[in-house]
Amino acid sequence: MKVAVLIDGGHLRVLARQAKLTYDPDLIEKVAHACAEADETLLRVLYYDCAPYSGKVKKPVSGEEHEFKGSDAWLRRLAAKDLFAVRRGVLKFRGFKPRRIPIAPQELSDDDFKPDFEQKGVDMRIGLDIANFANDRSVDRIILITGDTDCIPAMKNGRIAGLQIILIEFKEQKLAPELLWHSDFKRRLAWP
Repeated sequence: MKVAVLIDGGHLRVLARQAKLTYDPDLIEKVAHACAEADETLLRVLYYDCAPYSGKVKKPVSGEEHEFKGSDAWLRRLAAKDLFAVRRGVLKFRGFKPRRIPIAPQELSDDDFKPDFEQKGVDMRIGLDIANFANDRSVDRIILITGDTDCIPAMKNGRIAGLQIILIEFKEQKLAPELLWHSDFKRRLAWP
């Protein structure tokens, strides 16, 4: 059986950090290859994420300029690995939010706030790729690493078209029941 592994990078990053692992292209590659079983042929690994934010913003209290200098070098390293393709969303800066609520009544400083970023376009790209695989039937199964229920419509579409959808669950993770309802199998994975 031919399989494609689709990885929601934001989701996998959170799980790796909870497991106190270094999140880098080598770990991502090991996880992707561990998803496929012996009787499956891995056709492709699609990794969805955003490059770190780069840009200048004004701090919320002092008004001083702050520059974020994110690098996408690690995404380029990942994209160069065998069988990998990186699908990039966009990371938007949405301002600053308080580190603690309620906000302390004393005088505030920039340190009382943290940047607020929002990932855009990743779920849509996952959905489009599932739809493309369902349409061209280049794989029999989609192996999906995500915790995002926004993927459910694409999962339904893939299953209707005859693809099997396998969700990966790590030991320290509990998948949303809605994701399980719209998949064919759950596969438990230990960190490689």
